[in-house]
Order: sequence, then structure tokens, then C-alpha cells
Amino acid sequence: MATGKTFELINSNNIPAIKIKKIKEGRPNIADALTNGELDMVINTPHGKESAHDDSYIRKTAIKMKIPYMTNIAAANAAVEGILEAEIHGTHEVKSLQEYHKAIKD
Repeated sequence: MATGKTFELINSNNIPAIKIKKIKEGRPNIADALTNGELDMVINTPHGKESAHDDSYIRKTAIKMKIPYMTNIAAANAAVEGILEAEIHGTHEVKSLQEYHKAIKD
């Protein structure tokens, strides 16, 4: 699913997508899709003051629903690479950076 210009960009590159409304455009919209469990991940690249209200509400809704939320393409790319790695090679033990740091021997 994608909104506005993002949908147009995706669609123009022959990537299948469903167009969904921004919050200010009425219902059903992106927040409804999040609340209804229709999305597994959000990639929201905020742009300008006009999108501030929608961006804030989308972020809060994603957090409330425990849906991963990224605000830049680099983070989205890293998430997708991690998902693909897990699909290909299975899951691995996950550690925080602090845990890796503690394990460093001088």
C-alpha cells in the first residue's frame, strides 16, 4: 500500500501496489489500515510541514500497534535485507549493541 506520490512512483515502475488515502484525504486511510492490522511495516519518509500531522499520527499508531516504522530509505533497505537474510538462512540470535560491546576482549 502506498499514498499519493509514493504510489505514483511505485506504480510507474511496474511494482504492484494498492493506493490508500492519507489521513487528511478521508477514509479508509493509512491509519485505518494500521489499526486494522493490514500492514506489517511502515516506511514513511516525511516531507515538509504539510505532512507533519499525518506523520505524527502514523508514527503513534504504528508504535501503538507494534508495527515496525522507518523514516528513511536506508533504514527500510536494512530492514528488508534483514528479512531476506532470515528467510534464506533462518533466524539468528539477536543481540543489542551493548551485548556485542560487552563481549569484546581487549
